[in-house]
Amino acid sequence: MADDVLYTKESGIATITLNRPDKMNAFIPEIATGLYNRVEEAIKDDDVRVIVITGTGRAFCAGADVKTMAERAQAGIQSESSARPGGRVHLALLLQSCDKPVIAAMNGVAVGVGLDMALACDIRIASDKATMSEAYIRRGMLPAGGGAYFLPRLVGLDRALLISWTGDMIDAKEAERIGLVTMVVPHDELLASTREVAEKIANGPKVAVQKTKRAIYDGLTMDLKTSLDYTMGIRRDLLKSEDHKEGTTSFVEKRAPQFKGK
Repeated sequence: MADDVLYTKESGIATITLNRPDKMNAFIPEIATGLYNRVEEAIKDDDVRVIVITGTGRAFCAGADVKTMAERAQAGIQSESSARPGGRVHLALLLQSCDKPVIAAMNGVAVGVGLDMALACDIRIASDKATMSEAYIRRGMLPAGGGAYFLPRLVGLDRALLISWTGDMIDAKEAERIGLVTMVVPHDELLASTREVAEKIANGPKVAVQKTKRAIYDGLTMDLKTSLDYTMGIRRDLLKSEDHKEGTTSFVEKRAPQFKGK
């Protein structure tokens, strides 16, 4: 149904909301395809500077629809990845290759591929009521939605293994302590706090923001010299931008900059 995934756009911020609270926003085909299509729409829209992903009800995303998976397993049918509908590029790759900042506003439970989706976002802002788990192991599976890649980079190798091997539920406070989420805010303030962060980023110099994301992610696979050469090349281009000129001029004139994304 069209309402399974909601999409709004305001002041350069696209908000994508998983809207199947009765199913805890689990990745049934409609949710997976709707989410994917909305992310692609936001990426292609030049007016969108920041993407926010959240959910309705008590779950951010409860992972894959296990009932459907069980039925298919009993029938001997291999399930298609819920994070790769229609055989397209994996959702985690789509979010990471997107130059625009992506924020997960984790309103509640995030399990399995639902947690992996949040890990693939650039920033995770969690409600103090949020809980999360890499529950794959309980289904005889492994974190194949990006968790095996992101977890050790966020929380370290040993914690990544412990989280993946046990499938234990982690509360928001512990998730923040170990670096699994970026920050935790009171539940009733989640969307307002997320909006505040998104607006701060959206009001910044668009090209520099996007180039910064690429430089940081690309730098993860580079040595120091390669990273320095790479970022200095980007710097030379940014020095020619109108936003750089505005940034320096506004500093001298002691006023807030008015960036135009050029």
